[in-house]
Amino acid sequence: MPVDTPKPETEPITPKVSRRQKRADALRKRALSPVRILIMVLMLPLTILSIVVAVFLRTSGYEREEALIHLIALAGCDAVETIVPGPFLAGGPGYHPRNDPDGDGVACETLSGTPVSGAVPQRTGTRPSRTVGTAKFVRP
Repeated sequence: MPVDTPKPETEPITPKVSRRQKRADALRKRALSPVRILIMVLMLPLTILSIVVAVFLRTSGYEREEALIHLIALAGCDAVETIVPGPFLAGGPGYHPRNDPDGDGVACETLSGTPVSGAVPQRTGTRPSRTVGTAKFVRP
């Protein structure tokens, strides 16, 4: 008796893929696209900044507008004076010790008068100095 040998199949058996699995595969490819990942990485600093500002506005002791002024004043007097003209007093919104060069408790102050053309400023015996943290600043 001859033995029947199975015929080799020419087509491999592939399982049927459901529509649900096709959609899942397409979604996975779209989610892991390099462009999408790059956009998400580049947006990360902006996302963190918006979260930090929102938390500061909610936890600050100032009103919302005053807290924004105080936050913008961290960038310097030029930045905050484009929005609100100074001066800013110590303990109030917009006052930061680094914006107060002479240490008198008034930050972002501008000279209101023009100097007289022959006047020479008089110096006192001691130089005003100020410390911020561990650094000491001395006016020349």
